[in-house]
Amino acid sequence: MGIEGMFDSAAARRMMVDGQVRTADVHNSDLIAAMLEVPRERFVPPALAEQAYLDSDLEIAKGRSMLKPMVFAKLIQAGHVQPDDHVLDVGCGLGYSSAVLARLAGSIVALEDDAQLAGSAKEALTACGAANVVVATGRLAEGWPAAAPYDFILLNGATEIVPERVGGQLKPSGRLACILGRPPAAKAMMFRLAEGRLVGRPIFDAAAPVLPGFVAPPAFAF
Repeated sequence: MGIEGMFDSAAARRMMVDGQVRTADVHNSDLIAAMLEVPRERFVPPALAEQAYLDSDLEIAKGRSMLKPMVFAKLIQAGHVQPDDHVLDVGCGLGYSSAVLARLAGSIVALEDDAQLAGSAKEALTACGAANVVVATGRLAEGWPAAAPYDFILLNGATEIVPERVGGQLKPSGRLACILGRPPAAKAMMFRLAEGRLVGRPIFDAAAPVLPGFVAPPAFAF
């Protein structure tokens, strides 16, 4: 392969951060540093490496997508992740979100329901040096009670229902970031626990594919 054909991932990362993330009012310097460091192309199927930095959701497996960089960054920034936080990353896919969170938080549980994705995530995270991430395999909508409670929970995709079961695994001061609804009515939301119930507020307009287990039941049964 000639030098012209080589993919410059560092340049692609800088373009992603400067063109998609900073311009979306993301100014958390630790988050920006993490997104400049983590090789996003290693967390997608090899054939899609050069698409890893595009401004769109990227399908990484059948019915599963990686959040577009801007939406991901805004959700993380709104979560005010702290260095000693214990985080649950729901639907970690191939592990990119967990690799970024690993540079911001103390410990991360990366939850995936697809065993193949989970295995690949584990390999990529190990290669990336994310030693504070544990990959768990189980149903996304159940969360991961074994390691609860959490300071911050990220849903890596949309939900049509308020994620009460997962949100119940928050600490009293915890935050849950997700995208609620389907377009055109979808919004990024920040949820907190109030008297045992999840209470949410919209933080920005966003859309994403719905995660397995987070589809609303049919409104009518005939």
